[in-house]
Amino acid sequence: MSAYLLDTNAFAMILTGDPRLPPGIRERLIEATRIAVSVISFYEVGQKVRLGRWPEMQPHVAGLDARARDDGYDLLPLTPAAALESSMMDWPDRDPFDRMIATIARHEGLPLISSDTAFDAMGIARLWT
Repeated sequence: MSAYLLDTNAFAMILTGDPRLPPGIRERLIEATRIAVSVISFYEVGQKVRLGRWPEMQPHVAGLDARARDDGYDLLPLTPAAALESSMMDWPDRDPFDRMIATIARHEGLPLISSDTAFDAMGIARLWT
């Protein structure tokens, strides 16, 4: 059984057909039995689109949750325990989205698919190649 949590960047690359998503990751995802996305990724996408920092995601914002469900993603909530833990963790990465996604990956015991090397300092499995 193979299960993964997508970081927001990987989720967006899949949605947009971005060629930067490594072929090896594409293969893992095709063979996966579970692919999860944190609801925090929806907030991150919306926030960055609203601020004009991610215009290529604009066409994907409307109906993003329905599309994710239709595509078979397991949508993971942010629990109160994970929210508190992510705010208190001793980790130099100040990005609140990264902190919450890392905590969810740890709580769920899922390897994280992400291009962001900042996650390596968290002691969670990160896959990108």
